Amino acid sequence: MRKASAAGESIFESVYSERKLRPSPVTAAETVTDTLLRRLPDYVNFICPQFTHTHVNFQRVPVVDTSNPFISRDIPSPDESMVVIRFAQPKGIDFQYLHNMIDGSWMSRANTIVVPGGKMELAMQLIFTPFIWRMVERRKRTLGLS
Repeated sequence: MRKASAAGESIFESVYSERKLRPSPVTAAETVTDTLLRRLPDYVNFICPQFTHTHVNFQRVPVVDTSNPFISRDIPSPDESMVVIRFAQPKGIDFQYLHNMIDGSWMSRANTIVVPGGKMELAMQLIFTPFIWRMVERRKRTLGLS
């Protein structure tokens, strides 16, 4: 891509001018497709393997149609999403407490709770606060402070 000229041509004018010179214009759909395909190997090779190492995994799942990325204009809001929370080691997790504290939640598997998207921050506080307390107590015991 050529740079904007010193004569005051904006970067948008520069891009537009460059597009006019191309034999066939690149559509938004082609740009989105190229971006998705270019990033897919990194997702498969670097992001996905990390999920096997997480203790707690939060996955926000839209409940609105996002099947066509070429017409979607907005990222679904928290109220248009559910959050699937999976625990690698569910032993010691009080799922009944979480279910009682988070309206609209349910268990989808023995190690997975689903919460409304707008309740994700509350879920994180309820789940991680005891983890942090235990880590602090363990550290105090290690240092002989308790």
